Amino acid sequence: MKQRWMQQLLMGDGKIAFLQGKKGLLFSTVTLEKLIDEELRHDNFLLTNDDERSIRTFSSGEQRKALLKYLMQQKPDFLVLDNPFDCLDVESVQQLKKQLEHVALHIPIVQLYKRHTDILPFINNILQILPDDTLHWHSVQAYELNTAQKPQTLNVTIPGPLKPFNNLPHVLVEMDGVSVSYNNRIVVKDITWQIKKGEFWHLKGPNGSGKTTLLSMIYGDNPKAFGQEIYLFGQKKGSGESVWQIKEKIGYFTPSLTDNFRGNHNALQMIISGLMDSVGLYSKPSDQQKKLAMDWLRVINLDDKKNLRFSDLSQVNQRLVLIVRAMIKHPPLLILDEPSTGLDDDSAALMVELVQEIAQQSDTAIIYVSHRTEQGLKPTYIFQLIECNEGSTGRVVADALINRPIPACRQTGILDNRN
Repeated sequence: MKQRWMQQLLMGDGKIAFLQGKKGLLFSTVTLEKLIDEELRHDNFLLTNDDERSIRTFSSGEQRKALLKYLMQQKPDFLVLDNPFDCLDVESVQQLKKQLEHVALHIPIVQLYKRHTDILPFINNILQILPDDTLHWHSVQAYELNTAQKPQTLNVTIPGPLKPFNNLPHVLVEMDGVSVSYNNRIVVKDITWQIKKGEFWHLKGPNGSGKTTLLSMIYGDNPKAFGQEIYLFGQKKGSGESVWQIKEKIGYFTPSLTDNFRGNHNALQMIISGLMDSVGLYSKPSDQQKKLAMDWLRVINLDDKKNLRFSDLSQVNQRLVLIVRAMIKHPPLLILDEPSTGLDDDSAALMVELVQEIAQQSDTAIIYVSHRTEQGLKPTYIFQLIECNEGSTGRVVADALINRPIPACRQTGILDNRN
């Protein structure tokens, strides 16, 4: 419904009287991806006007700044913003908000949003579109008051594993002085980090600071990891283990995983597939495996949807199913990469509740990656990447120091109250 209404709006037929017959442009990730594809396919550098530097080399914040400039050069009658702050770090969000405030002085802005904290300060009215296409106008304050509700909660007894992982070291992941560079550009420098059994970590850092690089050193088959002081589950990386031997001990989730599951597998089959590390289910599960998957479906209140095709589930239910799929074996390490991206407030709260229960009721260590600090999320430690010209450095922030400001670019020691 949103897509259809947005297309009508941009064409000047969106049932908003003062925008009737006017031309609008869309500021969104979809628009950005189309322009990046145009550059890649046809060498048409629309966003940079510079064929020596690709927009793909820009940070997320720089890409959105270039997109806004490009759209304004087209002189639209109004601008539609579709969740403009997804995957942006805090500083980039503040910069983009200032730019949009300036734009709003000159043309009308329509903002589509999922998180109340994303509503721009100059937005005064909420337009609610009901399923029958009728429109209801509200003030921002009245709408928030009327729609405030307690989100759905989970059945929070976490099932145990069918087969525990034995003989694991206390330190699951260790990096000692790790540095990575690409094309003579240092991405991370002298990273020292330990992740122990059952710890709950929040990995934070600006766009482009190296979070994805660090994850690839742990979960991926990044050749930059070999020859460095990186130890996974007690074994130095590159000393003979296969990438599959590493991945069988790691549960992994990122929103883009949903694109990999477009077959006819139902919710129950999707969760069972986590026991087999397969993309979908291609062998007959045992009764014990089916029971365990059903127990997990009850945790997330989806047992009545066990036979529903995964692709037909709502966005938040797909996320919950895939997080459960990653967790069903109780892996020693669970990596959650931007799990709340694109979710509304109630859906994010439900996801956070599941993550918190996993942290409290299991021995699985968690690395949670996000720019947002979600309400209710209670990591024990933060690993903060601090972007510098000579590569991002890392700083461990212990629980007692989580709310302190992170210093600007400089080499720091490790702050840790565990010892």
